[in-house]
Order: sequence, then structure tokens, then C-alpha cells
Amino acid sequence: MAERSLRGMSIGAKSLESDTNVDFAARTEVAYVCPRGHRTILPFAEGADFPNEWECRCGATAHREDDNDGESDEITKPTRTHWDMLLERRSEDELKALLEKRLEMHRDGWIPDYE
Repeated sequence: MAERSLRGMSIGAKSLESDTNVDFAARTEVAYVCPRGHRTILPFAEGADFPNEWECRCGATAHREDDNDGESDEITKPTRTHWDMLLERRSEDELKALLEKRLEMHRDGWIPDYE
């Protein structure tokens, strides 16, 4: 009996339309954080006025993430560059000697040219 049954798709369950050639409205995502640490991201239409407060899923009042009132809770550390990390391991005199040694090896043919 199962071999003879017809298979099809249920009408109305799936759409046969695609998103090609459809221009969606421009949106801006705004993040809200509640005192318990829950973070909620909501899409708003571009140019809309965003509320400063939003009710969190836990029931507390969440505030906009970028709304710090000029206060910064985090202490930002300066970005360490490759040069900073290199100077933690070697002094500048050691680096100069190492560079001169490698250049001499290159001149003597120990290190091939890659062009």
C-alpha cells in the first residue's frame, strides 16, 4: 500500500517564493544589557528613535549598551605590538647583532634568494 501512495507537499506549509530581487528595509541593530548581564540585540528601522530602556526577558530593565553616560566600566590596556613583544625577549643590541649575523649568512649564500 505504501508503494502506491502519492507523495506531495502540504499546501500552505512551505512557500515557493524566494528572496531574489527583494530589497529589505535598512535596519540598525541596538544592543541592550540588563543588570544581570543578559544581552539582547534588537533590529530597528534605520533612522528610528531607539528607546534608552528595554524590558529584559528576566523582567529587569535593560539599558542600551552604548549608553554609558560618559563612564567606562572597563579599564582598557594599550595594544601590544609585535615590536613590544620582541623587546620583552631581546634587547635592541641583541637584535642588531642577530640582524647583522643573518645578513652575513645571506651574503655568504647560506640563505637563498626567494624572488
